[in-house]
Amino acid sequence: MTDFATVPDAPRSDDPALLASLAAGLAALDYTVDGVAALLGAEAHQALGRDQVVPALLALRGRTEPLATVVRLWLLAEPVDRAALANALPGTGPRVLEALGLVEAAGTHQLRAAVDLRPYGWPAETPDGAGTDLWVASDLGAHQRPGVLRHDHVLGIGQASLTLAQGTIRRVVGRALDLGTGCGIQLFHLLHHAGTVVATDISVRALAFTRFNLLLNAPSLRLSAADLDPANRDARVSLRLGSLLDPVAGESFDLVVSNPPFVITPRHRGEDTGEQFTYRDGGLAGDAIVETLVRELPGILAPGGIAQMLGNWEVGADDAGAGPGWAARPGQWVPDGVQAWFIQREQLSPGAYAETWLQDASQGRDRQAYADAYADYLHDFATRNVAGIGFGYILLRKPDAVQDGAAPGPASPGGDAPFHTSARFEEILYPVEQPVGPHLAAVLDREAWLDARKSILGEYLVVAGDVTEERHQKPGAEHPGVILLRQGAGLRRTNLLSTELAGFVSASDGDLTVGQLIGALAGLLERPDAGFADSLYGEVRNLVRDGFLVPADLTAEPPADVPADSAPDGTAGTAP
Repeated sequence: MTDFATVPDAPRSDDPALLASLAAGLAALDYTVDGVAALLGAEAHQALGRDQVVPALLALRGRTEPLATVVRLWLLAEPVDRAALANALPGTGPRVLEALGLVEAAGTHQLRAAVDLRPYGWPAETPDGAGTDLWVASDLGAHQRPGVLRHDHVLGIGQASLTLAQGTIRRVVGRALDLGTGCGIQLFHLLHHAGTVVATDISVRALAFTRFNLLLNAPSLRLSAADLDPANRDARVSLRLGSLLDPVAGESFDLVVSNPPFVITPRHRGEDTGEQFTYRDGGLAGDAIVETLVRELPGILAPGGIAQMLGNWEVGADDAGAGPGWAARPGQWVPDGVQAWFIQREQLSPGAYAETWLQDASQGRDRQAYADAYADYLHDFATRNVAGIGFGYILLRKPDAVQDGAAPGPASPGGDAPFHTSARFEEILYPVEQPVGPHLAAVLDREAWLDARKSILGEYLVVAGDVTEERHQKPGAEHPGVILLRQGAGLRRTNLLSTELAGFVSASDGDLTVGQLIGALAGLLERPDAGFADSLYGEVRNLVRDGFLVPADLTAEPPADVPADSAPDGTAGTAP
């Protein structure tokens, strides 16, 4: 097996000592998320996160200190003097940086960046209590080097990768898989809570960048050379080249994360696979790559294992509009006996989708080529009667032996199907708490708590601490016409309450059991029929699952190792 240490047009990682020297030099400069933010100032730093370099250029005007030189070079992609770079990083020097593939000549006395090399990290909220400062190499973006991206472009730290990192459930696991690793962002996080990690990609350049990043950050990631031994498939980290699940056939994992090339990109006249953007185009028609993964990932999950990924799905003209119609197509992909949870975060029209991804690859500079590509998108979607394209989180869980044998409950009340073999589809278009991974984990915990009991009639419930109630009524009305229950954390859901459910929630202080409260409300509202009790019981179970009501003995959500940064959007820290 190749070790991906010397791949053309990618950083070299065949000399760990040189990378250790580079890491020491970057650390000495305080080339970290916080160090760059302090150098540039808040406004310029935030603008750089939007790929706007002008405020940073203005902030660095006249600045000659070593950190300013490195920021100009690798974040702003501005040429710098050889002497200035030698002064900034004396332990390596320009010639070593050229040999590593990190810089290239830009005239007799100047160098320019050959890659993007930026700080990334998160505070001290990992399971072991250690914060992490890393450096991540990837290809330069279009805002740094004008022109259409190369088709084997290795994407850096993007919003999608941060979204997945924030949504991943961070619990200690034995084996994890990062499918479609790119430059290795998900892999870095997995190494903090997984015993061994396999990282795959269809791009040999991507795996070369990943190996470079692993060795550059080896001390922070607690890696040694033996941990990356390509001859040992059971090494702490295994980098493998291949498509989809081919590199891991016959293996099983406790956790799979994937930011796959899910973009739905039409093939145009005369195009071959070499013209596709490997970081985003799966090479299959429509949303087939996401469908394939949803169908096949449960097959490599260990009992109780979880797969989390991002994806696009097509919404047919007959399913478009408000309501759950968007779930019609992805709902057909879920294998029997597998728990699935789709959260749609956005839905775009075919035209808006085309504009997004044509801009992403900087394909708008040639007007005629842009028009042709735009037309290809619209024609491709029209051939499948697509009215919208959804984007969001996908969580798949393979039930374990205990849950698989759990009784679904009696016919009345509590006869609902168990949550652990259900498929759930919800649309959440507003901002949610970040990181959201701990909340997703808590939902699964509460579902397991519910599924482990034939009935919760004898259980005591309390209102979660982040929940508030909102009532609306017309002036002069005796009773409210609308009662809403709102979550201040997690997915920040809003639940419309019936009169009886509002009464149940108001009385849920842990003093009376579920059965006692239902009985009291049935008497108060003069509803002794079984249908009233059954309906209210089902609504209460749903409020428990979603975290509005929590069992008195299950009230805390576990911490995550992907924390919120001080940035308003709560993303893990990265120097833009």
